Amino acid sequence: MHKRVHFTPKDSNPLYEKFINYIMMDGKKTVARTIFNDSMKMIGEKTKEDPTKIFNKALDNIKPQMEVKPKRIGGAVYQIPKEVNANRQITLAFRWLLAAARSGDGAMSQRLANEIMQAAEGQGSAMKKKEDTHRMAAANKAFAHYGRY
Repeated sequence: MHKRVHFTPKDSNPLYEKFINYIMMDGKKTVARTIFNDSMKMIGEKTKEDPTKIFNKALDNIKPQMEVKPKRIGGAVYQIPKEVNANRQITLAFRWLLAAARSGDGAMSQRLANEIMQAAEGQGSAMKKKEDTHRMAAANKAFAHYGRY
């Protein structure tokens, strides 16, 4: 039995590593890390601010507080609003950010940098997705009393 070695660059943190794993496709982590690092460099150059702060602000802006879960009650399916736990908030934020970045054209690092900067300002596709999710939860508030999971 051998020990598993975890390599984490010194300028990274667990949140970055998790995001890099989300970017990664087909097990190509070096490609994913390059995309992320290039994006962070672009953000730093364009905004003249610390890219870490902008990344964290973007995530905080995108994280949803409420979402809807379908529940079948007596033959009808109701969309029941529920609070989102912290881990799922991060998962959804990453997912929406990457979906928005992947839907454009041009270099992935450029699209990701743009999407992160837009999210930090409270704009962009990922932000719209969060607002839509919150709107759905608010519209279905009448069914909240069914939500005992």
